[in-house]
Amino acid sequence: QVQLVESGGGLVQAGGSLRLSCTASGRTFSTYAMGWFRQAPGKEREFVAAISGSGGITDYAVSVKGRFTISRDNAKNTVYLQMSSLKPEDTAVYYCAGTTTYYSSHARAYPYWGQGTQVTVSS
Repeated sequence: QVQLVESGGGLVQAGGSLRLSCTASGRTFSTYAMGWFRQAPGKEREFVAAISGSGGITDYAVSVKGRFTISRDNAKNTVYLQMSSLKPEDTAVYYCAGTTTYYSSHARAYPYWGQGTQVTVSS
């Protein structure tokens, strides 16, 4: 089992950038595909980005493609979400998630979740 802890959220102006980090416990981090999801108030949790265990394959939601980049450093047990050109509609709690199966854009594919980090983008 893996435990996930997100960090890096905060308040940023529209057009700005933030980098989220998610650090995992354990020694088998490279066997986990990782995903980032977000949930805005009153809305369902939605997929943002995912990355394979090796980092060689990535996937993005259409709404963030070209603005966000997911990456990982398996030596540091950490996955990142670099967010640029942020918009007010990116405001949400961002969660990282892990799975030992194939990476997915579906939240139900991920049994392991962090506690979330708030990202607020002001206009």
